[in-house]
Amino acid sequence: MAIRFVIDSGSDILPAEAEKKGMVHVPLTVSFEGQEYLDAVELGHEEFYDKLESCENLPVTSQVPPYRFEEVFEKVVSEGDTVIAITISGALSGTYQSACIAAAEFPRKVFVVDSANVSLGMRILVERGLELLKQGLAAEEIVEKLNEEKKRVRVLALLDTLEYLKKGGRISSATAFAGGLLNIKPVVTVKDGLVEMAGKARGSKAGNNLLRKLIQEGSGVDFKRPYFAAYSGKSDALLQKYLKDSADLWQTEVQEMPFGTVGSVIGTHVGPNVVAVAFFEKE
Repeated sequence: MAIRFVIDSGSDILPAEAEKKGMVHVPLTVSFEGQEYLDAVELGHEEFYDKLESCENLPVTSQVPPYRFEEVFEKVVSEGDTVIAITISGALSGTYQSACIAAAEFPRKVFVVDSANVSLGMRILVERGLELLKQGLAAEEIVEKLNEEKKRVRVLALLDTLEYLKKGGRISSATAFAGGLLNIKPVVTVKDGLVEMAGKARGSKAGNNLLRKLIQEGSGVDFKRPYFAAYSGKSDALLQKYLKDSADLWQTEVQEMPFGTVGSVIGTHVGPNVVAVAFFEKE
């Protein structure tokens, strides 16, 4: 009997990567003007940004329904394995609740963890789960560890524009207009499972400095745990520049910084050209 991880596309772990690591990937749904797509399955990240930049109204993401989780759980359990499902923040999506509803049909066989995060923040918690699995921990022990350690996950993202926050109703048009004139670059974070503002800077250079400052605050980066960087849009140029400019923060600890792309769940609200980092804070 083995332990299998089930994850949703809110992690921005792509289906091929999930399969390679022995995980089951379950997609949320993205809707553009009434046309539905399975996130990261029928609509890849690059194609998503093509559509996002040309659409008048923001797309809508929909939770994974309980029946879809039940189908996945039943298949894994029927093969004699135990499931640990890690979901996007329950404060951001009903996906966590859907997984809990489905898990109730498989007592002691399916365990559900609310990551209290999204995108690369959820990703590094999933990667931590895989580490604990390799250490030989039982399912209950892994779940207990993840619920404890997820409190130390920190995500910081430097946005290029306020436009998508305005479209999503997170800020007023006047605030977005003023921010555009002043070249305001906001930094957002995830706190208690919700995305919130961490600070603002004027211009890209000041934005990078603010991101650097926020990373250095607190107890520091725990490089013994997973860490990850990401960008939104179709080019990683801004991320590569940031990693080069801030190399002293991580090069003494690691040889390279793993990175990937931000998908639809967060990309809808922050837009392209975002630079983001996720890490566990030291105890």
